[in-house]
Amino acid sequence: MPGEFAASKLKKKRKKFRWKDKDYKKKKLKLKKKHDPLGGAPQARGIVLQKVALEAKQPNSGLRKCVRVQLIKNGKQITAFAPRDGAINFIEEHDEVIVEKLRASKRGTLGDLPSVRWKVIKVNNVPLEMMRRGKREKPTR
Repeated sequence: MPGEFAASKLKKKRKKFRWKDKDYKKKKLKLKKKHDPLGGAPQARGIVLQKVALEAKQPNSGLRKCVRVQLIKNGKQITAFAPRDGAINFIEEHDEVIVEKLRASKRGTLGDLPSVRWKVIKVNNVPLEMMRRGKREKPTR
């Protein structure tokens, strides 16, 4: 049975063993933010290095159009998805793009593409969706 002044000892013990909890440790050490190439930001600018077509995981098949992007803020390279039909045609090498995190479940990857967690939303400061619909043209640099 705990003694009269045992509460402080129990409290101290709880604090100590909190660090065994994986989620608590991740949160306190800010590991998610440190690991994230975007550095916790919702969007980031980058330069397109190359266009790539990635093969979808089983049981799906097909080539998903993506681009390799080097982020301006820290020089890290990521693979970003070009959403919708024909969007890849508006993206050229050396274009400046803005990428954002995919709003996907769990790990934030695109369903059948492993390690693709970002999508392109703007090319040379023009929304990709507007170009796709034919409402705006991409400015030439």
